[in-house]
Amino acid sequence: MGELRNKEVINVKDGTRIGFVCDVEIDTHTAVLTAVVVYGRLRLFGLLGREEDFVIPWQDIVLIGDDAVLVNFEEKDEKEKKGFFTSLLDKLCF
Repeated sequence: MGELRNKEVINVKDGTRIGFVCDVEIDTHTAVLTAVVVYGRLRLFGLLGREEDFVIPWQDIVLIGDDAVLVNFEEKDEKEKKGFFTSLLDKLCF
């Protein structure tokens, strides 16, 4: 885990920078790494929380380099994503 922490995660599909590896998921029964977690981006300097975390399954990881992790990751459809103000109103219970 220490070797993966703080490596930049880049999506090979479109070249976007997803973020940095912050955590991993491990299957406790088999002791196998199952996913890499990238925390969501902060909203308004963290005052409004953060966006949804990216959980990237192990099979979507293409290459782990010295400074970066390349992934073949499919994000949610745009229809499923909520806009900033819509999610803000949901949090404020409007």
